[in-house]
Amino acid sequence: MRFNSMVKFAALAGFAAALSIAPVRAAAQGDTVLRPADTQKLLADKVYYKGQSAPTQLRNSGGVKFADGSYLLATLVDNSGYSSDVQAKYQAYFITEVPLKIGGQDLSAGIYGIGFVADNKFIVTDVGAHDLLTISSSTDDAMKRPTPLQVTTDPAGGYRLYCGRRYVQFTK
Repeated sequence: MRFNSMVKFAALAGFAAALSIAPVRAAAQGDTVLRPADTQKLLADKVYYKGQSAPTQLRNSGGVKFADGSYLLATLVDNSGYSSDVQAKYQAYFITEVPLKIGGQDLSAGIYGIGFVADNKFIVTDVGAHDLLTISSSTDDAMKRPTPLQVTTDPAGGYRLYCGRRYVQFTK
């Protein structure tokens, strides 16, 4: 009898745990993580930032198509034509059609420059290269095959934007 009680308790505990994470999983149901091939028709060959146009690296792009049809897109850019201070913080073009939480901070829908910078920081700038937010980034040492830029799901819910092994977590 004691064994049956333990089994029932374990089953109930598992069910309760599943209910506690259900909203996180439900929020991502219907969302699609986009790979470079998926973004080819959505992103431009060149983008405007800080008074210049820069070629995009569409082979190094990714994003999310949310269940409601809105997008988040990111692509690395060739920033060689920019000054070294701009190059340091502008590594990718970032477009979001919906407000996001990145590392716990709010970011409005819009078009931005982003970069993973020194001291494990992630910076978001407007298209004029003005700093909007800076958050801490994390490193995923367990990642087997890092790529220059990719978006993945986050095991804790939401998504991760990676540059190599460095990443930030975001949610809609």
